[in-house]
Amino acid sequence: MGTDTDKAVRAAERAGTAEAAAPTPHRIAVLALPGVPAFELGIPSRVFGSAEDASGRPLYEVTVCTADGAPVLTDAGFTLQPAAGPEALAAADTVIVPPTHAMPELGRGGPPPPEVTAAVDRIRPGTRLVSICTGSYVLAAAGLLDGRPATTHWNLAPEFRRAYPKVRVDEDVLFVDDGDVLTSAGAAAGVDLCLHVVRRDHGAAVANRAARMCVLPPWRDGGQAQYIDRPVPEPTVASTTATRAWALEHLGEPLPLTRLAEHARMSLRSFTRRFRDEAGLTPVQWLTAQRLELAKQLLETTDLPIDLVAHRSGFGSANSLRAHMRTAFGVSPAAYRRTFSPHDPAPTPG
Repeated sequence: MGTDTDKAVRAAERAGTAEAAAPTPHRIAVLALPGVPAFELGIPSRVFGSAEDASGRPLYEVTVCTADGAPVLTDAGFTLQPAAGPEALAAADTVIVPPTHAMPELGRGGPPPPEVTAAVDRIRPGTRLVSICTGSYVLAAAGLLDGRPATTHWNLAPEFRRAYPKVRVDEDVLFVDDGDVLTSAGAAAGVDLCLHVVRRDHGAAVANRAARMCVLPPWRDGGQAQYIDRPVPEPTVASTTATRAWALEHLGEPLPLTRLAEHARMSLRSFTRRFRDEAGLTPVQWLTAQRLELAKQLLETTDLPIDLVAHRSGFGSANSLRAHMRTAFGVSPAAYRRTFSPHDPAPTPG
């Protein structure tokens, strides 16, 4: 039996060891440029600040900085006093660039101001880069999107193509994940992308908790096409909304186009056209995305065998699920489970 002092020392040592073992939060630097919209600027802090591990520890440390450490005027008319200057970019694991409404030269393919170029040059090689809306112009002007797929606000896609012809622009999606470079469409699509990053880093359970804390949907299906201005349909025109909701409850069943169209009480041709107009994806693309999302949740939150995960998510067989996951995510179901599941299930072939 030790003395009370010995016990106190051992308790302190155990506490110190546990604290030392706690992972360091992933460092995110948000580069606020002149004319930054307040909404988009606040997205990273709100989403990543809501991401915690099972013990309630924050998983990210978010710092808002400016290119030279000086205050910047937002597009809402108030001045932002940053927490840091460009040194935060050099120390970051991820750099996020929200949009700017005060650099028209970027829309013509011109260079950004010297202080912005100097700040971007301080980013370490290998740092993950993320842009929201026209933040993609800053990355493109620095040559960081050359030869890569990217997106921006659908209304600016033609201008973006003209200004940066080396970028492979896709204006039909909410965001593009190209590994270490990720870009999003306008405004709320930045929320989608930040939640996607949390999901990619820590799995669906953590991302879903963060979304609930922000009172946000954890996942929005479809792309930008559903938001492009079109004539409003007549009230008598049928919608696919109810059929999509019904399909989500029956993902484990065969759902050929004929069955979906029959549920919507439309011809196959009308249903396919209306579905694409409303969801921004073809029915097959949408179904595959929903089934992959369900499969990921099952892999993360259950110990079901891969065959049963495939069956419940509508892929029919483990081979089909494996092929779809390798195409979409570059990993097998078993590898995905080992990476993201909080459990430690017995190894399964996959």
